[in-house]
Amino acid sequence: MTADPSLLANDQTEDETSLAHMLKLAGPMVVATTSFTIMQFVDRYMVSQLGTTALAAILPAGIVSFVPGTFAIGVMTSLNTFVSQSLGRGQRQDCANYYWQMIYVGIAYFLFVLAVMWPAAPWIFRLMGQPTGVAHLEVIYLRIMLYAHVLAVFNWASGQFFMGIHRPIITMYASLCGQVVNVAANYALIFGKFGLPRMEIAGAGWGTFIGIAVAATINLTVYLSGGINSAFESRRALRIDLGKVRDLLRVGLPAGFALMLNVALWGMILFGLVGRFGREAPLAATSAVLSCANLSIMPVVGISMALTAAVGKAIGEGRKDLVPKQTRICLRVALAYMGLVGVGFLIFRHRLVAFWSSDEEVIRIGAQMLVCAAVYQVFHAARSIYGGALRGTGDTMWLAMASGVGALVVLGLGGALVIALIPSLGALGPWLAATLSIVAVGLANRWRFKSNIWMKIDLFKPGPVGVPVEV
Repeated sequence: MTADPSLLANDQTEDETSLAHMLKLAGPMVVATTSFTIMQFVDRYMVSQLGTTALAAILPAGIVSFVPGTFAIGVMTSLNTFVSQSLGRGQRQDCANYYWQMIYVGIAYFLFVLAVMWPAAPWIFRLMGQPTGVAHLEVIYLRIMLYAHVLAVFNWASGQFFMGIHRPIITMYASLCGQVVNVAANYALIFGKFGLPRMEIAGAGWGTFIGIAVAATINLTVYLSGGINSAFESRRALRIDLGKVRDLLRVGLPAGFALMLNVALWGMILFGLVGRFGREAPLAATSAVLSCANLSIMPVVGISMALTAAVGKAIGEGRKDLVPKQTRICLRVALAYMGLVGVGFLIFRHRLVAFWSSDEEVIRIGAQMLVCAAVYQVFHAARSIYGGALRGTGDTMWLAMASGVGALVVLGLGGALVIALIPSLGALGPWLAATLSIVAVGLANRWRFKSNIWMKIDLFKPGPVGVPVEV
C-alpha cells in the first residue's frame, strides 16, 4: 500500500524537537480544547442567568456525568499511544484497526454506564450532600449528558486517532463546528428562543447533545473518507481483534483511572467537601472558580496531547533520545503561560467571580478560592506535561497511582481533616487541600519522568508486558 503523502504530518527533515514543530503539532489541539472549554464557559454563563441555584447545579452535575466520561477519555489516550507508535513503526493499517477496537469498547462501556447511572442519579447527589433544590436540577442535567456520552465516543476516539497520525487539524475543525452548533442550540433551548420551548437547565443538556452529534458525524465522515482510507485502510480495518483490545486496555485502564481521579472524582470530592457547609453560596463560588481554572488549563491539555503523540512516534521510530527534548520544550511553554494565568487570577480575582454572580457572598468566597487556583497553576502545568510524556511511553500505571494518592488521600482525607480541625476556614479549607493535591501530583510526575524508568517499557514486546511501577 502506498500512502498519500499529503497525510504525512511533517516533513521528514523537520527537527521534531524544535519549538516550531511542537507548536505546529499542538496548535490545533490547543484550539480544539480551548474552544471546547470556552463553549462550556458560555453555556454555564447562560445557565448562571437563571439564578444562583442553577449556577450551583450546573458544574457538579457536569462533573458527575464526566466521571465515567473522563475514565473513557483516559482509556482512549492509549489509542493515541498505540496509533502514534504504530505510525512510527510503519504499521499503518494497525492504526485504523486500533481505532475500531476503541469504538467497540467505548460504545459497550457507555451503554452499561447509562443503564446503571440513570436510575442512580438522585442517590448520587444525596450522597454528595447537595441541597434539595440544587439536586433536582443536577439529576435532570446528568441524565441528558449520559445519552450524549454514547455519541461522544466517536469524537473522543477520533481525536486520539487523528492526533496519533499527526493530523490534529481534522479534530480542530470538527470540534469547532460542533461547538458553534452547541452554543446556538443552548441559547435557543435554555431561554426558549426561535419558537422553541424554554427548557432552562435541560436545554443546556440537549444543546450539548446536538453539538456532540454534529461533531461525531464530521469526525466519522472524515475517518471513512478516501484520503484516510487510502493511507490507513480505515474502511477495511473493522474486524474485532481481541489482542489489540487487550493492548489498549492494558495501557488505557490505568490512564483512565488517572484522568478520572485527576478531573472528575477530584471535582466531586471538592464539591462534596464544600457541600458539607450546607449553603448555596460556597457551591456557586466553587463552580465559578473551577470554570475559570478549567479554561486556563485547556491550552496545556492540548499541548500535552500533542506531546503524547510526538513521544509515541519517536519511540516507535526507536528515537527515545528525542523524548526529553520534546518534553522540555513543551514544559517551558506551559510554565510560562500558566505563570501568567496565575498572576491574572490574583490581580483580577474579584472581577472574575463577579462575572458569574452578583451575589456579594459568592464574590467574597470565590475571590479567596481564586488565590488557591493562582498558586497551583504552574504545578498543574507540570502535572499535565509530564503526564502527557509518560502516556506516550505507556507508563500509565504510575499516573493512576499518583492521581489516586492526590485525589483520595491529599484532597479527600486531607480536606476532611482540615474541615474537622480548622472549621474556621470554612469553604476555603477544602480548597487548600485541593491546591496541595495538585502540587503533590505535579512534583511526583516530574520525579517519575526524570527517573527514566519509562525507558524500560516496550508496548509491542511479544507476550505479557508488565508496565514497570517500581519506585
